[in-house]
Amino acid sequence: MNACSSSKLDRVLARVCLSCTVCRRARKKQVGAVFWMVRRVEGHVCPFCRAYERVYGRKSHEALVKEALEGPLSN
Repeated sequence: MNACSSSKLDRVLARVCLSCTVCRRARKKQVGAVFWMVRRVEGHVCPFCRAYERVYGRKSHEALVKEALEGPLSN
């Protein structure tokens, strides 16, 4: 999905994922127990991680790129 097809609620939930301590650490470190947990749990349990994927088109554990930060939440 692209950013145009995400709802306002998806963007709000994705913002929570961006500020989540666990997800932030997984995106930054890319290794370890936290990364493993986020990678295994994100799509099944966490609504914020699922919204992040719908808004940005990438998994919440994947490393951030500059374009993602300037994406749909910058409005």
